[in-house]
Amino acid sequence: MAQAGDSYSIQLKPSHLAWGDYRNPTNRDIIQGEAYIPIHKKDAMKYSVYNSNHTQTGLGYNLFYASSADGFLNNVLLLAQGSTIGGDIYAKQFSVQGDLKMIGNWYKYCNASAHNSVLVTWTSPTTMLLKII
Repeated sequence: MAQAGDSYSIQLKPSHLAWGDYRNPTNRDIIQGEAYIPIHKKDAMKYSVYNSNHTQTGLGYNLFYASSADGFLNNVLLLAQGSTIGGDIYAKQFSVQGDLKMIGNWYKYCNASAHNSVLVTWTSPTTMLLKII
């Protein structure tokens, strides 16, 4: 489980910034504005960030409260989800639970591009601070 001060940074790709445009169009409609915060599997393993395939879920496992350093996001509930291989327990991304567009709105607010990275810093085992760098 992540502790206060633990962090990782990850460079954004076009698919992270505009997931709604890049998702598989054969089984889902395109929804502009959807985006997510990626996490490499090595970081998910290091900080025990799981998806819903894990036996334990909830705060500190696959749910985290997050705020952004610029103040746009304020104590939103992030859901860790997805996996790099079907059935894997480690998450590959975060989105705001119930709102796949909020991260996209944050990226837009920050004028984030594929030249930027996201710095994710845990402030406690269940809370994070996000920053575009």
